[in-house]
Amino acid sequence: MNKAVSIPSALLPALQAAEARYRDNGGSPDHPPAEAAQSLSRVWAVSRFVADNCIRDPTMLVELAASGALGSADSPAARVKQELLEVPDERMLMTRLRRVRRRELTRIAWRDIAGMAELDETLRDLSELADACIQGALTHLSRWHAERHGTARGPKGAALSLVVLGLGKLGARELNFSSDIDLIFTYPEAGGSDGERPLDNEEYFLRLGQKLVRVLDEATADGFVFRVDLRLRPFGEAGPLALSFDAMETYYQNHGREWERYALIKARPVAGDLKAGERLLQSLRPFIYRRYLDYGAFESLRDMKAMLVQEVERRGLSDNIKLGPGGIREIEFIGQVFQLIRGGREPPLRERGIVAVLGYVGEKDYLAAEEAQALLKAYTFLRRVENRLQEYADEQTHALPEDEIGRARIAFAMGYGDWTAFKADLDAERAAVHRVFQSVVVAPKAVQEESAAVWADAEAVTARLTTLGYKEPAESARLLHSLSEGTATREQGERSRRLMQALIPHMAEVAAKYGSPDETLKRLTRVVETISRRSAYLALLTENPTALEQLARVASESVWLVDMVVRSPLLLDELIDPRIFKEFPSQDSLHAELETMLAGIAPDDLEMQMDALRQFQQGAVVHVATADLAGNAPLMKVSDFLTWTAEQVIRKALEIAWKQLVKRHGRPQCIEHGRLRDARFAIVAYGKLGGWELGYGSDLDLVFLHDSRSGEQQTNGPKVLDNIEFFTRLAQRVINILSIPTTSGVLYQVDTRLRPSGVAGLIVSSLDGFAQYQEQQAWTWEHQALLRARPVAGDPEVVDAFNQVRRSVLMRERDAAKLRHDIAAMRGRMRQEQAHSSVDFDLKLDAGGLTDMEFLVQYWVLAYAHEHPQLLDWPDNIRNLEGLMACGVIPAATGSFIAETYRDFRRRVHRLTLEGRPARVPPDEAEPVRGQVQALWKEVLGEAEGALGAPR
Repeated sequence: MNKAVSIPSALLPALQAAEARYRDNGGSPDHPPAEAAQSLSRVWAVSRFVADNCIRDPTMLVELAASGALGSADSPAARVKQELLEVPDERMLMTRLRRVRRRELTRIAWRDIAGMAELDETLRDLSELADACIQGALTHLSRWHAERHGTARGPKGAALSLVVLGLGKLGARELNFSSDIDLIFTYPEAGGSDGERPLDNEEYFLRLGQKLVRVLDEATADGFVFRVDLRLRPFGEAGPLALSFDAMETYYQNHGREWERYALIKARPVAGDLKAGERLLQSLRPFIYRRYLDYGAFESLRDMKAMLVQEVERRGLSDNIKLGPGGIREIEFIGQVFQLIRGGREPPLRERGIVAVLGYVGEKDYLAAEEAQALLKAYTFLRRVENRLQEYADEQTHALPEDEIGRARIAFAMGYGDWTAFKADLDAERAAVHRVFQSVVVAPKAVQEESAAVWADAEAVTARLTTLGYKEPAESARLLHSLSEGTATREQGERSRRLMQALIPHMAEVAAKYGSPDETLKRLTRVVETISRRSAYLALLTENPTALEQLARVASESVWLVDMVVRSPLLLDELIDPRIFKEFPSQDSLHAELETMLAGIAPDDLEMQMDALRQFQQGAVVHVATADLAGNAPLMKVSDFLTWTAEQVIRKALEIAWKQLVKRHGRPQCIEHGRLRDARFAIVAYGKLGGWELGYGSDLDLVFLHDSRSGEQQTNGPKVLDNIEFFTRLAQRVINILSIPTTSGVLYQVDTRLRPSGVAGLIVSSLDGFAQYQEQQAWTWEHQALLRARPVAGDPEVVDAFNQVRRSVLMRERDAAKLRHDIAAMRGRMRQEQAHSSVDFDLKLDAGGLTDMEFLVQYWVLAYAHEHPQLLDWPDNIRNLEGLMACGVIPAATGSFIAETYRDFRRRVHRLTLEGRPARVPPDEAEPVRGQVQALWKEVLGEAEGALGAPR
């Protein structure tokens, strides 16, 4: 609420007493500084802490007002730094820190209560104050420590510093007004100090850490700076106060528990060697964030929440705005469950602050947008309540007051006229939070427990399957029993076995909702057998009913997609998203998705980059395939999407390979016309990729070109390479990135046989050599291939040069009879080589199929491009047909017939691929259009027989 509320009568006696004490101590509450005049009564009525500070030192308020610190944002760090400029000893350090802390908290509370600062400013200032105090104290203590014991050094003599990690709200820069600070002390490596009283590094940094805690935490006549909590360090209170980086990594690898992952989400270096601290956190990332979808996080967070509930009930904390139902902790749990599950794959979820995380999960629809907004609104409200409760007396409390004055105070502090109105809004906010918490964290467990109870009686399984509509219930029951009692299950840990037992009955029920339950269940079983040893994947399917429902839907329609999931269970992630069957992503969203996946990977980590590329490509293919199966993706959009995906991957593979080679060898350069310039490179796609007709599982036909020429063709780096060798290595690296298997599978099979001279030619061609070959040596079939070629990655100048060569070659006037002979002869040879014994009609290869239609279009374009250059504007068959009709080369009826038949046959090929079947149909299903295509072929090109045409 924002409307002005007069000071409640219940608060007036304390306010008047404070004003009297202020006056007695030399202050003038009746004539305060102008900057404080309008807000003094309100602030003092709400915060005894602020009033007491002003009474204790009346000049503080004058100074704050005179400096403008009350009316505008100020820098706590600058103030701390100024306060600690000259500190002679530890005693004075403690005094100065406490004095500046009191001053800054007075300023921060004043601006908050007076409505001069938004919540994010308040939390940021509190966190910045803590950072500055910790760093300021450590700077002086480190210097004094080194004067006594020397500088701590590693085995190679490098000087080392203590690294202070802040966790919890400090790590997230969300510190509340009277918060403890959760710290971990660590240092880069073992060794010892070099002073007159040397210590080994463990003892050296232990003593330094102890001094830092005392300076910050010890209560003196001036109070304390921050209460320090070190219990989140490895081994807790029983562990060493400071550990080396190696010891930290070993601990988390061997002993780290789930709650410690939760704690480290917000970890941030706050003092000492910050760069070293970031390196440590980077090395701990695999512990915090799993590379796979970690739905096991649900169970661990539920356990944590259960213990929290017990504590709340035991201590009667139901009205605790942090720990009680619908409190701040539940909001954090909701955000952090998504971070733990998905953070390994989505860098935006590694943000430490909960506001950014909730915004992202709402944007991605992991939570409904209205749920995310409700959580953000409640979070702001509850954090403001938290600060106002603590600003009263600088106490770490989250309990709502029970006395009349306390209730009047918090209602007034929040802008309400009375307790009843405030409590109604507070209850509404907490109820909204708890509803989301129940649906996200609690409800999935209730579903699996209910399902398991229904299937507890093994003898009733066959009868139950019969009721569900299974045609072979006994066989399906045997399959389920084998999954439940098989070797893989027996070898699982207790947690995995428990998850499997919960999942099996739900599998049978879900499979029954789709066509052919028996076959769908078999396919589901293949997936579950594959993931059975990974409890995180089992948890994914048991915790998220939507994932299992959508997996069953896919399994019922596509064995090809099931095979993909079996090879790469990470794809289960894609099936969780309910939008996958409805929405079709754009080219821009594809690009953003890939950039997001690669954003958190070190530039030199090729293995992780390759894994990310594979996960991106596989996820994109699953997305388009499911939309295709659901009938929400027209053929041309499917091909466009598959083509866009491949282009994104190729461009990124080239970028990765280029950066690696340039780092080692420098940029390739050459001297042309007396001037030194960079040599350039591009990748050209042929075939289905070049023609915007990529299908499921299509290979990539690629040609690599460079424009290096003339003199001094070599790189300019430390390890010089000839440009030809550089570009050859570059092409080979791109091919390796695209085609070498990793733990995430293979991206694409790459075919480079369409390069000049085929397998006998160099893997990379110069533009000059390519142009000469196409003009003087290329066969007709190579010009047919060139029709479907277009650059997909690389330097724009090489792209433009290739397009000019292509256009020049293909616009050449040709002998029509010779052209017909060459094309027909090539087609005849293909039929001989691709002959099959099946009685079914091959939609691609048989006479009257897709290849015949492609050859017809290529003949017409090659025959008439010299008269109609616009026929070369596009490399795909459909737009070629549109151009041929527009130019009058073929009748509209002919072009429309071929275009419609071509689309229909390709659509069937896509669907058969998804079903795991060859691209063949019974002959009668292709008639009469197949016969019409054959007749058109004979009319235009004659019989397909003879040898290959001669070079042209």
